[in-house]
Amino acid sequence: MSGHSKWNNIKRKKEKTDGAKAKVFTKIGRELAVAVKQGGGPDPASNSKLKDLIAKAKAANVPNENIERIIKKAAGENDAENYENIVYEGYGPCGVAVIVETLTDNRNRTAGDVRHYFDKFGGNLGTSGCVSFLFEQKGVLLIEKEGRDEDAVMEACLEAGASDFQADEDVFEIYTEPEDFSGVLDALTAQGYAFESAEIEMVPTTYTRLDDPDAIVKMQKLLDMLEENDDVQNVWHNWENPEDE
Repeated sequence: MSGHSKWNNIKRKKEKTDGAKAKVFTKIGRELAVAVKQGGGPDPASNSKLKDLIAKAKAANVPNENIERIIKKAAGENDAENYENIVYEGYGPCGVAVIVETLTDNRNRTAGDVRHYFDKFGGNLGTSGCVSFLFEQKGVLLIEKEGRDEDAVMEACLEAGASDFQADEDVFEIYTEPEDFSGVLDALTAQGYAFESAEIEMVPTTYTRLDDPDAIVKMQKLLDMLEENDDVQNVWHNWENPEDE
């Protein structure tokens, strides 16, 4: 597995403006609200989807009071907007595989926007399943490397039930099976670990490298446009060498 793209994307997001940070908070808030309304109520002990999203929100530095307010509000709403979870799949420049997860209250608007971005930047939107076979669903936890002993962290992660552990330049990458994610997260949190990122992701099984400068620029613009769209929750891709920030 290669985690460089993941970590670079996180660093890039961290360096964005406060306005962009607010957009990230809003998107995670929408996910939390939908998980409460559609996934089994406001108690994370009985709503595993909500529990995992709370971990994601905390890793993204969403304040606890924001999380609690969103959950409480969603639990009391009976006439809330009806958001659909729609996943789009396609190819970016030079065959880079892209999966776009959305929550939308207007599927025509969202489909039109996503198709426009792919067309504009040298890609093409495909049919359901056209690229998802190139990815595996995994729990992914990132722990900042600085000041930590690699052997000790690896031992703690594997004892907690992680399926894979890798050391990147700046972070330790911990991978779990989806069903083990919450357990590993709880065990490591209990030992005092904090996370740069913590969520269930679509991890590529194969990567596509771009060497053409024009293709690299178009791929970066495609990702930026998708991430800036209010309906888009997550963008997964198998581009091996995103622009270093």
